[in-house]
Amino acid sequence: MLIDRRHALGRGGCGIGSMALASLLGRELHLAADESANNPFVPRAPHHEPRARAVIEIFCPGGMSHVDTFDYKPELERSHGKPFDPELGKQTFAGTGGAYTKSFWPFRRHGQCGKAISDLFPNLARHVDEIGFIHSMRNKSALHGPAMFMMNTGFVPAGFPCMGSWITYGLGSESDNLPAFVVLPDARGLPPGGVVNWSAGFLPAVHQGTVVETATGKPPIADLFPASQVPGEAEGRTFLKHLNSRHASARPHDSRLTARIASYELAARLQMSAPDAVGLDGESKATKALFALDDEDIGPFGRQCLLARRLVERGVRFVQIFCGAENTTARKIRPNWDSHEDLVRDHGYWGRILDTGAAALLTDLKSRGLLDDTLVVCATEFGRQPFLQGGNKGRDHNPGAFTAWLAGGGIKGGTTYGSSDPFGFKAAENPAYSYDLHATALHLLGIDHEKLTYYHNGIRRRLTDVHGHVISEIVS
Repeated sequence: MLIDRRHALGRGGCGIGSMALASLLGRELHLAADESANNPFVPRAPHHEPRARAVIEIFCPGGMSHVDTFDYKPELERSHGKPFDPELGKQTFAGTGGAYTKSFWPFRRHGQCGKAISDLFPNLARHVDEIGFIHSMRNKSALHGPAMFMMNTGFVPAGFPCMGSWITYGLGSESDNLPAFVVLPDARGLPPGGVVNWSAGFLPAVHQGTVVETATGKPPIADLFPASQVPGEAEGRTFLKHLNSRHASARPHDSRLTARIASYELAARLQMSAPDAVGLDGESKATKALFALDDEDIGPFGRQCLLARRLVERGVRFVQIFCGAENTTARKIRPNWDSHEDLVRDHGYWGRILDTGAAALLTDLKSRGLLDDTLVVCATEFGRQPFLQGGNKGRDHNPGAFTAWLAGGGIKGGTTYGSSDPFGFKAAENPAYSYDLHATALHLLGIDHEKLTYYHNGIRRRLTDVHGHVISEIVS
């Protein structure tokens, strides 16, 4: 009797409900001819000795104000209340400029390095000797979606692979039972630009991010388990594996099929590994308190950070955490860092969240010996202006200057690279783009950013396009 393959793969055939995990694929797979014939996630040798084996990136959508957080500007304090240069104002996002406005929080110096940090981050301030700061970041767009794409993929238009996809494509996976690239969205929803931020673009779709839900009451991974138990499910899996193997052996050059089968098999293995990875019952009371899991506001982000540690601990290569979601029309507090109306209200809320969770993550990683080979990156899509926006108490978008920071995984702590001008309006010394941030992260993972390429539409593409250099000043 002939068995219909489509029927065998469906719920009505062998009951593998986990096969519905099509979010691992997202679209038709486009694989290069040189993709591994057996397993697209097989570990690959780096170009040079790596300092880090995994990355946790915290992304703060909306545009964190650098002049109120990490970029101390004494000249801005002295000029507080003076009119902003009207000619420079024409270059801003809104085309206007108000009065210079100093930081809404005082800055104090911390650590042996004496780094000045805003009082918005009292917990992170205790880690300045472990952090390398880049104060000269800039973006090519002042719009949230395109600027997010730039920071995640190196390109303003949508459709290019993100950093997590490039890393797993270049290095493969360290885990047989978990995805190599996991995304932990904010409990309030997806960030500006949505799922495109963790797209594999033209890379094999198996390298796109796998979303693990952190909102209360939702399953961590959608459609991972069938709605009900199905008799003979284990036998069905064995039978499907046999069918897949036989089908693939007759098509040795169809790498799309190979990747699809690998994704389905990973989905089945996730049924065993995911509950342990995302379950927090085994964590101590002290650890849960460190991440403030019981706090109504901080708890969801603390859970994201704690899950990130658990995932890299189990071999996940790249974890991306979003601290903030897309803007919504009805709100008392902005659901992200986009503080146009009231910066004290919005940054005050989100600052407490980021400060507690990120500091807890660094403390926890360090206490477990994981910080040495785990690179932690904190970024945003752009900064904010050094003046108030119209009659509001907020600041407008500023793609001309913002701050990113890195810790662990080969970073020289207590260091600073680049600077913005005396007012924080534009990057001045050693201007940097996402290309340089990405090149540095890849370097610490053992990857030469100029050699990690993929042939697409007649062009040998790479994450850093035709730009980028390793910021050696913050590398130990």
